[in-house]
Amino acid sequence: MRWLVAVLLVACSTGPKRDDPAGSQMPIQQPAPTGPQPQVAIATPKGDVTVGVEIVATEAAIERGLMYRQHLPPDRGMLFLMGREYDWGFYMRNTLIPLDIIFITKEMTVAGIVPNAVPHDENPRHVGVPSLYVLEVNGGWAAAHEVTSGARVRFDRVGK
Repeated sequence: MRWLVAVLLVACSTGPKRDDPAGSQMPIQQPAPTGPQPQVAIATPKGDVTVGVEIVATEAAIERGLMYRQHLPPDRGMLFLMGREYDWGFYMRNTLIPLDIIFITKEMTVAGIVPNAVPHDENPRHVGVPSLYVLEVNGGWAAAHEVTSGARVRFDRVGK
């Protein structure tokens, strides 16, 4: 039961527990990309838009997500491979930058978008539709690129 509760409140990023002092855990430095990187392409009225992604699939990496990151380069993001389809809820504990949270179905369409999720907000954000994947990008990215629910999604160099 505890595991189920933990899974239901998947963090946009992991870090210290609520009772840990703030900042007691240093952010993980990501290695510099080498070679072709994984990408997510989303169909829009203006054509496909592409975002380079870090891929996370383990429970610990999913919980950590983008916590403590002070910057996310434009057209970069994090792709969560959730492992099963569910109406996932993401929160912004210890997340320092606003994010768009894009939920993607197993049919590879956008299930819904939580735009400009507020940093440090611990209320879970849902779209009310089951998803198998979740893409986090900078806040405002989805609107700037006219990404909407129902849009077709394609993964390049992403092991599913």
